[in-house]
Amino acid sequence: MSSSTKPYLLRALYEWCVDNDQTPHIVAWVNEQTRVPMQYVRDNEIVLNIGSSASHNLIIDNEWVSFSARFGGVSHEVWIPVGHVISLFARESGEGMGFEVEALETENHAPEQPQSANSQSVGAKADNTPAERSGKKSNNIDKPKKGLKLAK
Repeated sequence: MSSSTKPYLLRALYEWCVDNDQTPHIVAWVNEQTRVPMQYVRDNEIVLNIGSSASHNLIIDNEWVSFSARFGGVSHEVWIPVGHVISLFARESGEGMGFEVEALETENHAPEQPQSANSQSVGAKADNTPAERSGKKSNNIDKPKKGLKLAK
């Protein structure tokens, strides 16, 4: 079976935003497998600035979007399954792309631990990943509402 095109499109849209001096933002569906600061979640969704001025050590691999960011002056590690990304868009123009939400397939899709604090990947993470915290996959996943609201 071939891999999803979604992570490749996310990386391309991110690069397009940066190349055009626009600020990339993602909208993500939040559940127990998503690690984000919960006080910023509205209706199981969160909008995040993933531009270089707001995020540190951004990685968009084939399974996770991860980075460090400050929220209200407090540093947080953010982990979002690629399947939970609803859209990636440029704040200035609103241009971007919306996606279907895809549930995380198994609990074993936890991101790999970085080799050291000096490595190029995301820095030290908390005790466990969102997939590890969730225990096992829930069949009663609370999917987001249909439709996409993009804020400029």
